[in-house]
Amino acid sequence: MEKVAQMTQEEKFSWISGPMAIPIGDTKKPEGALGSAAYYPAIPRLGIPAQQQSDASLGVGNLGGVRPGDNATALPSSLLLGAAFDPEGARETGALVGQEARAKGFTVQLAGGANLIREPRGGRNFEYVSEDPLLTGVIAGSSVAGIQSQGVVATVKHFAVNAQETGRVLVSSDLSQAALHESDLLAFKIAIEIGRPGSVMPGYNLVNGEWASENAYLINNVLKGEWKYPGWVMSDWGATHSTVKAALAGLDVQSGANLDPEPFFAAPLRKAVAAGTVPQARIDDMVRRQLRSLYAVGVIDHPPQPGGAIDYSAHRLIAQRAAERGLVLLKNEGDILPLAKGAKRILVIGRHADAGVLAGGGSSTVTPVGSLSTKGMSFMGTEMEKVYHPSSPLMAIRAEANAARVDLLDGTDRAETIAAARDADMVIVLAEEWRSEGLDMQGLDLPDEQNTLIDGVASANAKTIVVLESGGPVLMPWLAKVPSVIAAFYPGSGGGEAIAGVLFGRVNPSGHLPITFPASVAQLPHPEQRDPETTTSNPGMKPKGGVFHVDYNVEGSDVGYRWYARQNLTPLFPFGHGLSYTRFRNSDLSVRAANGSITAGFTVANTGVRPGADVPQIYVTLPGEGGFVTRLAGFDRVELAPGASEQIEVRIDPRLLARFDADTRQWRIAAGRYEVRLANDAADPGIRATLDLPAASFAS
Repeated sequence: MEKVAQMTQEEKFSWISGPMAIPIGDTKKPEGALGSAAYYPAIPRLGIPAQQQSDASLGVGNLGGVRPGDNATALPSSLLLGAAFDPEGARETGALVGQEARAKGFTVQLAGGANLIREPRGGRNFEYVSEDPLLTGVIAGSSVAGIQSQGVVATVKHFAVNAQETGRVLVSSDLSQAALHESDLLAFKIAIEIGRPGSVMPGYNLVNGEWASENAYLINNVLKGEWKYPGWVMSDWGATHSTVKAALAGLDVQSGANLDPEPFFAAPLRKAVAAGTVPQARIDDMVRRQLRSLYAVGVIDHPPQPGGAIDYSAHRLIAQRAAERGLVLLKNEGDILPLAKGAKRILVIGRHADAGVLAGGGSSTVTPVGSLSTKGMSFMGTEMEKVYHPSSPLMAIRAEANAARVDLLDGTDRAETIAAARDADMVIVLAEEWRSEGLDMQGLDLPDEQNTLIDGVASANAKTIVVLESGGPVLMPWLAKVPSVIAAFYPGSGGGEAIAGVLFGRVNPSGHLPITFPASVAQLPHPEQRDPETTTSNPGMKPKGGVFHVDYNVEGSDVGYRWYARQNLTPLFPFGHGLSYTRFRNSDLSVRAANGSITAGFTVANTGVRPGADVPQIYVTLPGEGGFVTRLAGFDRVELAPGASEQIEVRIDPRLLARFDADTRQWRIAAGRYEVRLANDAADPGIRATLDLPAASFAS
């Protein structure tokens, strides 16, 4: 590339190592930086604009309030976007983030969380899409494509098997190559194929004993080699561990160098080049890859400029509609929902239901103007607050309910709350579980004795509805006592209105679980949590002791619902589960293989009295030795009026019918009879067909 040849060595090195672009301790914000995750200076003589990089997947972050008064739209958590099973919706919300990032002057959005959720207690699960490689890859890739459609580079992250947060810098995720390619790497591969992200970010963790940021197998052999990925690989902030090893393994940029023990890609890398241990061609390649990706989305030819117009009202409505598509109705005994309007008294129970809806913590936190910030945790040298997005469920319920009275209690006085519940026509409990980057949950119980509170309230009032604002699955010891439960995860800007819309029927729920809800922690592949001792000032970032290993070969590629099928376990709620206020019927399943393509055809009919959206799911299984348990092989989302039906065709990715051969680097389809199931969730018997396939193999 001509531009690389024209750059001086000083200019090249200014783009391969840089500090976090916010004030931290004695480190000031770099001159020219907007104030964000990273800044790399412009090279005006060559017409190259500065790189201004912002967090994250769920909107344009403002870490530590570095840009006072800055507004942004907060998307629903990635789990909620995953629950919608809606690639077009993911593309639309991605475009929203990209448009806001560009209008603020950012060139790179650190988005695209594509890790599989292997550890249901993981602190960062709300940033990821699901436990399934197909769903994760499709939704994450569609989101990335939406962001980049606005002329902003997006990443995918955290490559790969970044399953836990506590002690994340010392945990080695150990997994065979075959299982790795059939699960976590397949999710990333699909996301990259769909989204074509300009950059990939490795995780903090080790993979099979090698730090992800200097893991030659992951970066050089697979990503840049077999997959022929043309973009650049940037470390996560404070996740670089060496100079020569990292550079030769394929890492292109040391991000957040002031958080590392030393600036490995600054003076030490210059010395390595001078000594000949790192070739000059490797430095040129680091820069060339960045320029390629910036040119690809139009950043260099049409640089973003701060101060662009943003229609926050329109964006808030887009975020609200996304939440409405993703909210999951888990239980609706006696069709208690939608609630009847015109009640005399409704009691709402929730800590800050008058202020807003809960958001996840860490670098992905978005703080729209009007957000409520409460005490959170210290993270990467910055105090991270626990944030509630300004979308009050209480006010939204009052607007929808047409009730004489809608009262609020925060639930801290249990006796008072239970007494008030007895006198209400109905009770809506907004239960919450806050998760954050840097720290995993200990167990899956709701914190602060909320389970005891819900049990008492449900005993006092049989019309108790529970809405879960959580960063993942939770246990529900009170489930038999409540007629209805909604999983709202973290619903973002407009989340309060989305919740109220489902409760009172303006919205017909259509979300389906992107993650299994276990009946107990004992059902998990790793019931005992493997957490190192950590410092209290910065959990997850400064663990004591040495590297420790988590053996993910226990489940291998059978993550989530696949593990439950393999072990013949019945979860509390299965992957893919979700109820509606109408009824759907699937029929006429057929499967065929022709001209190198495998498709499933079927009919979906709305047999109820309300319009609604269904998510038919195709699962495949190969019984017998050398086969595999049930795998999601395809899905669709279809909107149907009452009495309407539609014929659907779903293409089945052949990788989901195959096993990966690590020796030959081939996907191998075994000769045999495959069972194909059209179902409502991973545990639903559904309707079945078979498909006979000959042996076949193809490259990764």
